[in-house]
Amino acid sequence: MSNTSKGSDGRPRCGWCAAAPEFLAYHDREWGFPVGEDRALFEALSLESFQSGLSWQTILTKRENFRTAFRDFDPDRVARFSSRDTERLLKNAGIVRHRGKIEAVINNARRLRELVKREGSFAAYLRRYEPAATRSSAHRRHSTSVESLALSKDLKKLGWAFVGPTTMYAFMQAVGLVNGHAAGCVIRAEVEQARADSTSSVSA
Repeated sequence: MSNTSKGSDGRPRCGWCAAAPEFLAYHDREWGFPVGEDRALFEALSLESFQSGLSWQTILTKRENFRTAFRDFDPDRVARFSSRDTERLLKNAGIVRHRGKIEAVINNARRLRELVKREGSFAAYLRRYEPAATRSSAHRRHSTSVESLALSKDLKKLGWAFVGPTTMYAFMQAVGLVNGHAAGCVIRAEVEQARADSTSSVSA
């Protein structure tokens, strides 16, 4: 069975992006392209954590509300949130009002600041979990991988929350640590080139 579907332009894309109108631009311009900036990585991880148990469409349609509510996911600002902020967010109908997930984002911002002091950047830490080229696509039909299991285990050990292996695999796909685009997807080669360019710029 094909893992792709044809868009309005007749080009094949990952089948999931035809499920909702919001998915097309996200699929073509964001999903799988490398992310190297810590704030953007923290946003992606936080949104994947909020998505747990929900549809990605729900999260994507609320993304701007999340950005406003969490101060554009600036880790330093979120790390200073208090219990009063948690209560404020629980009253915000524009986001997912789940106490555990809200508290996890605040906790993870604090853990991120600790990690950056040790590692230099969140991006540098995550690169240790990027699979070798020969394995980068081996698990794209699965919900976890060896690397996402290891990343999840280490983050939990460091005190992070809502970072299970399935969530971490979705995060790794979203930020380009894994190329999850289907073999016949028109964007797959573009993402692979962007990933290669990103690796080259880091090595230079």
